[in-house]
Amino acid sequence: MTNGRCSVWLCGAAWVASVWAVADRCSAADWPQYRGPNCDGTTPETILTTWPQEGPKVIWKVPVGESFGSFAVSGGKAFIFGERAGDEVCSALDAGTGKELWSYAAGKTIFDKSGGPGPRTTPTVDGDRVYLLGTYLTLVCLNAADGKEVWKHDLPKEFGGTMQVRASGISSWGSAASPLLDGKLIYVNGGGKDQTLLALDKTTGAVVWKGGNELLTHSTPAPGTILGQRQIVFFCQSGLVSVAADTGKALWRYPFKFNVSTASTPLIAGDIVYCSAGYDVGTDACRITKEGDAWKATKLWHAGQPVCNHWTTPVVKDGYVYGIYGFKDYVAPNKPGAPLKCIELATGKEMWSKAGFGSGGGTILVGGNLLVQGDAGALVLVEAAPTAYKELARCTPLGGKCWTMPVVSNGRIYARNTKQGVCLDVTAK
Repeated sequence: MTNGRCSVWLCGAAWVASVWAVADRCSAADWPQYRGPNCDGTTPETILTTWPQEGPKVIWKVPVGESFGSFAVSGGKAFIFGERAGDEVCSALDAGTGKELWSYAAGKTIFDKSGGPGPRTTPTVDGDRVYLLGTYLTLVCLNAADGKEVWKHDLPKEFGGTMQVRASGISSWGSAASPLLDGKLIYVNGGGKDQTLLALDKTTGAVVWKGGNELLTHSTPAPGTILGQRQIVFFCQSGLVSVAADTGKALWRYPFKFNVSTASTPLIAGDIVYCSAGYDVGTDACRITKEGDAWKATKLWHAGQPVCNHWTTPVVKDGYVYGIYGFKDYVAPNKPGAPLKCIELATGKEMWSKAGFGSGGGTILVGGNLLVQGDAGALVLVEAAPTAYKELARCTPLGGKCWTMPVVSNGRIYARNTKQGVCLDVTAK
C-alpha cells in the first residue's frame, strides 16, 4: 500500500519513464527490409548532421560478396545477400563488429556481363525469421538465430512462374524484387497463369491468396493505405496493379509503358501514386479515387526521360519527391553523373536539381533529411526542403560501383558497393 504522495510520485516516475522509452524508440530503429521499417525509404531516427572532415567513424568494413541488394538490420544483426563460389549466400553479421555469425547458400546465382554477378535483392527480417527471394525466384524463410531453413518455395516449379517473358531482361539480369512483409503476409510477384501475385503466411509459408495474369518486373511491391483501404501495389509490365492486402481482390489499375526493365518501386503518398522507369519511359503520377465500390486511377502528370528513376526509388516528404534522376548517367572521370532533384508530387514541377550523384545511386529519408549514396560511393546528407539544394555533410567511405541505397539503424549507416560493406557511426550527440 502507498500513500497519496507516493502514488503521485510513482505515477510521475512511470510517466517520465514511458516518455523516455518512447523517445528512445523514436531515436533508434531497425531497418528490417528493403526500403526500411515503413517500406517507404524513411526512418524516424535522427543522426549526426555535422560530420568530421575525414567522415564519420568507420566501425567496420568487410567483404560481403558481389550483389546489388542492400542491408537489412534487425535484432543486432546485419543481413546481406551476396555471391560466394557461384551461389547466392545470405550472411548474418554482428551489427556492431561485422563478424559473420552464419551463412546460408540459397542456390546458384547469376553472372551478368553488362551489370555484374550476384543476387539483386535484399533480405527481409521479422523477429526470428529472415526471408529471401533469389535471382531465380526461390522464396526461402530462415531462422534468424542460426540460418536454418524453415520453409521454402520454388515459385516457377510450384506456381508456374517464369522469367522468360518478352525482352524484359528478367531472364538475363535475374529477378531484383525483394520479398515484401506487411502484417502477417509475405508478398511476391513470380507465379504463372491465374497465380502471378502471391501472398503467403509468414510463419508457415502457406498460400493465403493468389491471382492475376501479370508479367513480372524488377520492382518490389509497395504497401499503403489509400482512402482507408490497405493495399499492395505491384509494378508489373502492364503498369500499376493494386490489390486488397488481405484478400488479393483487384482494386485498380494504371497503365504504364514497359520497355526492357522496370526497377523503381511505386511511391504512395495519400491518394497519389508515383511510378517511374528508364529506357525512354519516364515518370507518371496518378490520383486514386473511389465511388461506391469502384476504384479509379487518373493521371496527374507525365514527364519523359531524362525525368526518370533508373534503378533507384525516390522518397516523399511534405508533398515533394526527392530522388536521383537520369538514365545510365553514371559518375565517371570528367562526368559528374545524374542529378538529385526535388519535384512537386502533385504537379511534376521541378523545384531544384544538383548534378553529381549518378543514376545508380540510392536515397533515403532519415530525421527529416536526405541521405544519398552516389553511384561512385559518396555519402551525402542533404536538407529535404523544396526551396534549394543545401548540403549538410559528405564523405566517401567506399569507391567502386555503389548501386544501392544506404540504410540507417540505431545510429549507424550501413552502405555497400558491389564487394564490400561498411558501417559508420553517426549517432546523434
